[in-house]
Amino acid sequence: MLIRVDSKIFQTMAKKSKKKAKNKRSLVALVSTVTGHRYVIKKNSTNTPDKLERRKYDPLIRKTVVYRETAKNLGRNEVKPRKK
Repeated sequence: MLIRVDSKIFQTMAKKSKKKAKNKRSLVALVSTVTGHRYVIKKNSTNTPDKLERRKYDPLIRKTVVYRETAKNLGRNEVKPRKK
């Protein structure tokens, strides 16, 4: 038994399913406090709204140091001063 499907209904259903979900992840840069080396990572801003501060490996001095989050579009090796 064959059932005829209205093509307009099928097309509107296909359009609805093609919509992309909004991405909650954004690119941020982690900058070394010692040398200015950078890691670029993705961060979920809804789960972690604060600025990140992590200890990571710095290949320039071959040690683990503190890396702080900055905006990805800042000039190279630039760290914003912390507000007190």
